[in-house]
Amino acid sequence: MIADVLFVLAGLVALVVGGESLVRGAVGVAQRARLSPLVIGLTLVGFGTSVPELMTSLIAAFDGLPGIALGNVVGSNIANILLILGLSAVIAPVAARAVLGRDGWVMLGVTALCAGLMFLGDIGRVAGAGCALLLAVYLIVTLRSATQDDAPELPVVAGPLWQGFAFFVAGLVGVLIGAKLLVDGASAIAAAFDVSNAVIGLTVVAVGTSLPELVTSVIAARKGQGDIAVGNVIGSNIFNVLGILGITALVHPLAVPPDMLGLSLWVLIGAAVMPALIMLAFGRISRMAGLVMVMAYAAYTTALVVGAG
Repeated sequence: MIADVLFVLAGLVALVVGGESLVRGAVGVAQRARLSPLVIGLTLVGFGTSVPELMTSLIAAFDGLPGIALGNVVGSNIANILLILGLSAVIAPVAARAVLGRDGWVMLGVTALCAGLMFLGDIGRVAGAGCALLLAVYLIVTLRSATQDDAPELPVVAGPLWQGFAFFVAGLVGVLIGAKLLVDGASAIAAAFDVSNAVIGLTVVAVGTSLPELVTSVIAARKGQGDIAVGNVIGSNIFNVLGILGITALVHPLAVPPDMLGLSLWVLIGAAVMPALIMLAFGRISRMAGLVMVMAYAAYTTALVVGAG
């Protein structure tokens, strides 16, 4: 049991370190290729920071653990809104209009798409290809409408081209090893406590792979940059469904575990709608509203654990 916990912790560390190295290498190569900061920021950085989640879901799917693969996506989206956005609002009230803007509506749409696919019981290659296509369209529209001010801050990268490739390869290897350790450790913990892989995927794996988003949003909130905190959550949720779930299903079709069609499905839908309703009613997400969101997440995870016991 202790070894399994160490596997999970080591996997999370390898995912974070590997993900940062991968992004650093990709940015370095792209800068040498003279790509614009806007293109690099909205594509390479966005994709790179989600590679740990993608690899985790892919490895879980190939290991015959659809509960972890799908739970990683659903649980991350729930945690992004209720936990991460909620904590950000507790630190500093969020008044960003992004929740009610184009990306906010896209997030609601892809959440509905995710729920619909889950109701079907199986998410096959056709559905995965459709999600990947929608992601490509979304990225094209975003790039065409974006300005240089929309580019996220890029890591400082210096050195020759070979160094960028080295960082990228090392990061990719680290992410692969970390994802395998995380999936193996998480599935062993599930077996030890006699709970489903879906519950472990929705909690331990989902929160673990969402740590980068948590750090980014909390730091942004402390700096008074609520728009960045909101944009980080919305962008992550969109990519989780269209990118991670889409690519995973395209490579390896997923059978939806029955225990994911109850509480978690409705919490996923409710969490996606909640920020928009709060914004419409009060014009911002206050500290009190943020606290309610965090408490709702605590109640949800408690219900999962108790229900699995």
